[in-house]
Amino acid sequence: MDKVRVYWNLHKKCWSVQDRKTGRVIRHETTCVLSDAKFVVRKAGQAKVRREGKKNVHAFAVGNVSKFTPDTARSFMQDTCKAVTYNPYVNDTFVYKDTGHPVTDADTIVVGKYEGRPSVWAYQTPTTTN
Repeated sequence: MDKVRVYWNLHKKCWSVQDRKTGRVIRHETTCVLSDAKFVVRKAGQAKVRREGKKNVHAFAVGNVSKFTPDTARSFMQDTCKAVTYNPYVNDTFVYKDTGHPVTDADTIVVGKYEGRPSVWAYQTPTTTN
């Protein structure tokens, strides 16, 4: 499958999966796992949110849909990944919840619902230095 964009749909209260080439929403999910992924924030959309105080789709995860099942994804998310957040009024990028450090690329991104709220988690293989 080609790369997709995934974003939280405020109206449907689920994740919309959008074909990156056509821009069409191809399905809605409660959980989605992306590999070889990155976080994208479109600066013009972010500026519009800040200027008008009204949300729009300008931030999303991009990657290849993985074959994880929702249960496997939940387990992987809780055991391996770090929580990520994005607030267009406060942050310019997605950031790790625990440190506030920006995150742009990840080996794996898991999006789902946790306690009824949208949740985003990222896993990046640790790098070693010699």
